[in-house]
Amino acid sequence: MDANKHKNSGRPLWAPWRIEYILSSKDKECFLCGREKPNNSRKDDFMVVARGDYSFVMLNAFPYNPGHLLISPYQHVGDILAIDKKVLCEMTDLLVKTIKALKKMMNPEGFNVGYNLGLPAGAGLEEHLHMHVVPRWTGDTNYMPVIGKTRVVPQALEDTAEIIKRAINVRGKKCLRK
Repeated sequence: MDANKHKNSGRPLWAPWRIEYILSSKDKECFLCGREKPNNSRKDDFMVVARGDYSFVMLNAFPYNPGHLLISPYQHVGDILAIDKKVLCEMTDLLVKTIKALKKMMNPEGFNVGYNLGLPAGAGLEEHLHMHVVPRWTGDTNYMPVIGKTRVVPQALEDTAEIIKRAINVRGKKCLRK
């Protein structure tokens, strides 16, 4: 098989809004840290859709699908074995609430849920533990990611954040449900 056969060719797919990210200086700081309280000076603060006592839920800035969320502890730690049980319990509680909210607001048919623990496992940020919650629909993997190596996300992150925020209310809730 010709090694060049599957390389992108033909007409370009224009995404001019991406140039701002490409040309911008990249923060060396952890993007998950400092999320305990709303921070209007942080331009992406709208992406935090729920806050608990020990952890929070935010939209993934580079989603696989609409509604792709991250659940993370406030504590900057990458080792799941170093996380207190009350934090893990709250993160699991947030997972359940998040799935309920996504089902109500976006009607997905399934979910991919998981951690990428360590660089070999695909962790893009191995220093700060976080769980991925990806809503899935039958047929949502189409030709764009396979052939074009491009993902199509049909909804702006701001709009997705508002939809999910309306469906989640987590402050003051106990971790263990009856």
